Amino acid sequence: MRIASLSVALATIAFTSAAWAEPPDSSTRLDEVTVTGLREEQSKNETPVTVHSVSGATVRETKPTHPADVMNTLPGVWVNTTGGEGHMTAIRQPLTTNPVYLYLEDGVPTRSTGFFNHNALYEINVPQSDGIEVSKGPGTVLYGSDAIGGVVNVLTRPAPDGSEAEAAVTIGAYGFWRLLASGGHGRGGDGLRLDYNHTQTDGWRDATGYDRNSATLRLDNAFGGNAILKTVLAYSHIDQQTAGASALSRTDYETNPTRNTTPISFREVTAARLSSAWEREDGATLVSLTPYARFNDMDILPNWSLSYDPTIYNTQNSSLGLLAKYRRDFAERRARLVAGLDLDHSPGSRFEQSISPVQVGGVYTDYTVGATRYDYDVTYAAISPYLHGEWSATKNTRLSGGVRYDAMRYDYENQLGELTTGNWKRPASTVVDYRHLSPKLGLTHALAARHHLFAGYSHGFRAPSESQLFRQGSAVSTIDLEPVKADQYEVGYRGSSDGELSYEVSLYQLAKADDILNFRNPVTGLTEAVNAGETSHRGVELGLRMPLAARLRFEASWSYAVHTYESWVVRSGAVNVDYSGNEMESAPRVLGNTRLAWTPALLDGGRLALEWMRLGSYWEDAANTQQYEGHDLLHLRASVRLRADLELFASVFNLTDAQFAETASYTVARGEELAPGMPRTFYAGIQYRWRAPGQPAAVQP
Repeated sequence: MRIASLSVALATIAFTSAAWAEPPDSSTRLDEVTVTGLREEQSKNETPVTVHSVSGATVRETKPTHPADVMNTLPGVWVNTTGGEGHMTAIRQPLTTNPVYLYLEDGVPTRSTGFFNHNALYEINVPQSDGIEVSKGPGTVLYGSDAIGGVVNVLTRPAPDGSEAEAAVTIGAYGFWRLLASGGHGRGGDGLRLDYNHTQTDGWRDATGYDRNSATLRLDNAFGGNAILKTVLAYSHIDQQTAGASALSRTDYETNPTRNTTPISFREVTAARLSSAWEREDGATLVSLTPYARFNDMDILPNWSLSYDPTIYNTQNSSLGLLAKYRRDFAERRARLVAGLDLDHSPGSRFEQSISPVQVGGVYTDYTVGATRYDYDVTYAAISPYLHGEWSATKNTRLSGGVRYDAMRYDYENQLGELTTGNWKRPASTVVDYRHLSPKLGLTHALAARHHLFAGYSHGFRAPSESQLFRQGSAVSTIDLEPVKADQYEVGYRGSSDGELSYEVSLYQLAKADDILNFRNPVTGLTEAVNAGETSHRGVELGLRMPLAARLRFEASWSYAVHTYESWVVRSGAVNVDYSGNEMESAPRVLGNTRLAWTPALLDGGRLALEWMRLGSYWEDAANTQQYEGHDLLHLRASVRLRADLELFASVFNLTDAQFAETASYTVARGEELAPGMPRTFYAGIQYRWRAPGQPAAVQP
């Protein structure tokens, strides 16, 4: 049975049973809230989309060495490791570097639409965050272009109530060490917090070092008249050898996984963001204004294209923008109306040169810089009004809907002139415009006090990024690329029992038209951006948390999804290749994560946690000729309190020392290539917390 049909059936059954259910008591409903769905706090039970979250307490408890350590605990989320804290992401999509996700920090996009970076989470100070929310599927109506697979919102920690400081040092194998320091002072709603993160590792593979410095300063101010101001200044500098995901032949993968054939590759990134969110609530109205500024700079010699497209380049982007919102509540039927306007002005540039690499014994050891391939300036600008409304049809049923209009423009200036032949064509200077209207509808229904049904339809779109449009490569044309359009239908059920047991299950069907994919010619190995007709993404996601005993807790996340090319025919040489009906590559059907946490009294507030991660098999190529077998991983974490302010912690990644691949691909030109994952690795550390005498004890995980 198709997901849409099953969704209708479930909704019918649920509403029929609701007629006989005991009316819910709103006073006993769960008070869990989400801030991503409506850009402000909202009861999760009245959110008609799938939203999963990792709390700030869980982040501090897990002490992640990579964003995947916390992201992969969420249903239907797969974040891999590409070296250092680099990553690719799969949320209701195959694992991809394509711009189909939107990354936020406190609701502000970390990058402009035109300058997407799939490594977005390493530009954010995740280990010191106050939690992460992931809203699944298209989020275009509130957030605009980018949000097709999902919206990832990382929250910053607020200023403390009083004075406090903490520091944690972690050391591990392969030269890993990290210092996390945080402190602040607050009183009466005003305060500040400063977080600092220094992380360094030599990498477990040859020449895969990684070094980062990040700092986050947050100022919280409370004014008379129910007004608040939150100012966040975030900075990160990353310097890494990017070959952590350098793929190997099957033989090297199995016998010599530390080998790195691309030690000359590198990536150096600087990212800075400043936002100041002013919000005033006066009775039934709320006004919110968030001006922001961003800067991103990246120098890179990519390892993945050394064999077929060797290059070195710089991209740079700066932004000024505004997120404005007005909300009005009405007593009648608890109605709510939200009107907003988003503005973004983001000039940027790309400067790219060819290189001639030197290869010795299959290893790239050096290179010389050649001709300039691309040198252009491009300014992305957008103005996007939106309208959102909510209304309670009955005591238990709430309806919502919204619409957004995006007017977007790329002003592209080619500094080298047009080039119409070869493998690195260049389009002439031009202006590219996109206009799009995006609707959404949603429904939530309380079957009982702690059991809620939700259903929704959302439409999303994604304008091509600057590199897809203007780095033409061997394609006949990229200027005429169409935006990706996505339509998602989903239905779900969430509930809890006395605050102990909680669960959420959702079924979705997402169809994408004009999907922009990087087609790799199976003969030459060259890639080019093309609109791929239509792709389909259908699945079910389940999250479960429950106590097994007084000090034993069980958590599980599981998803099953099928991602297919519904219609995709490409030209390869003199023939057409039809991938229609095939499953998409890098798209495992099964994702699973199970955690068992024990907090014995002898650890005095510490805990032992065992995690099992399951990644199912997937196709390595669009032709479905080669398959990666999937893998299972076990991780172990432990902590113990020596006293109230001093904690020791340790963890073991890949406890059984399983051999696995972070990515696996296949082409006729290169055969099967696999990027090996990290073997069994140990980490240990110590954390100290201080709070000024006479103040209430800080809440600990």
